[in-house]
Amino acid sequence: MTTTLGRIRSIWRYPVKSMAGEQLPAADVTLQGLAGDRMYAFVQAGSTSPFPWLTGREMPSLLQYHPRWREAKPPRLDIRTPAGDELPIESDELRVEVAAASGRDVFLLPNYRGSFDVAPITLISDATIDRIAEASQTPPNPGRFRMNFYIDTGGEPFAEDAWVGRTLRLGDVRIAVTERDRRCAMVTLDPASSNASPAVLRATADLNDAYAGVYAVVLIPGQVREGQELVAE
Repeated sequence: MTTTLGRIRSIWRYPVKSMAGEQLPAADVTLQGLAGDRMYAFVQAGSTSPFPWLTGREMPSLLQYHPRWREAKPPRLDIRTPAGDELPIESDELRVEVAAASGRDVFLLPNYRGSFDVAPITLISDATIDRIAEASQTPPNPGRFRMNFYIDTGGEPFAEDAWVGRTLRLGDVRIAVTERDRRCAMVTLDPASSNASPAVLRATADLNDAYAGVYAVVLIPGQVREGQELVAE
């Protein structure tokens, strides 16, 4: 027996960790996640932390860098900087700029498997985003949460918590939801301006112990499109 949980409102990927995302009408999903998602990350060279990546927490303006894939063989990723320059992702000029802006020595890490925090797929419901916005007295802004799939459930906020441990289907793709997503200061950053609203994280903590959205792994790869149903199997 299957149960329809909602419908895919939008699909996003983030070619470079903590840089701007790109919305996709459809996405190929591999066992490593959305094709092209988190394929690159800047790493803090002196870090001994298990989380050594440079993110918006250390450099909020990183969100103002916009990756764009160029059609070539092989495909090429260019980055539009806040100043409007277009630089190849692997250029030393981009690395030097990011290092200077962050005040940290960094290097670029390409990773075809993706540099993910926990798992390669993330989902969140519109109801959860709307409830956090209401409680924090901020405009609803899905981009704060940097998820792959935004789901219109038409139901209660944080309903996705109950998806943990279940197998779900999105189009041709089947995923297993593994755990809830515990949020950090990244959700306080407005993706358009990088301005911080700490009330967003406080509201998430007050409402749901700082959890918003869920992580999942891919069981069967395939293609997903906007508007398709999310189904529990």
